[in-house]
Amino acid sequence: MSTPSSPQGFEDLLEANRTYASTFTSGGFDGIAKAGVALVTCMDSRIEPLRLVGLELGDAKIFRNPGARVTDAALEAIVLGTHLLNVSRVMVIPHTRCAMASSSEEAIRERVSESIGSDATWHPFHVVTDQLAQLRLDVHRVRSHPLIPESVEVGGFIYNVDTGLLDQKF
Repeated sequence: MSTPSSPQGFEDLLEANRTYASTFTSGGFDGIAKAGVALVTCMDSRIEPLRLVGLELGDAKIFRNPGARVTDAALEAIVLGTHLLNVSRVMVIPHTRCAMASSSEEAIRERVSESIGSDATWHPFHVVTDQLAQLRLDVHRVRSHPLIPESVEVGGFIYNVDTGLLDQKF
């Protein structure tokens, strides 16, 4: 089993949270997407989902996963967002230099196996072998879902982690 990388546990983060909470003013918000936007993007820490499209806390629903894939869980979030949380636009946003789009399934499994010290070849990691083709399929998956209204706008974009720019592909 992997050991924690930080010996202090969570105390630094809890202290930061106490500082954050001392000036917190967003309590009582109803949780709808004020700007009507849902974002599906990668878990990569170089991505600031709200800021990259000029939004703020409360403006959008955000779903993050490795590779910015429209998984079953992402679709569930989008369906709920469109019917219950004011979502009328969906942006699917993978990014440049993504590990999930620049490694093979075998390489990722090998790295995880090496890190944990046991076999991880049984676990699927769903690497993306062709990022544009996958983005096209993921956008289609949202657009064609029977519980997502045709009136919902869906776009596929690539976020450039070196320039900060979005490039609309679909």
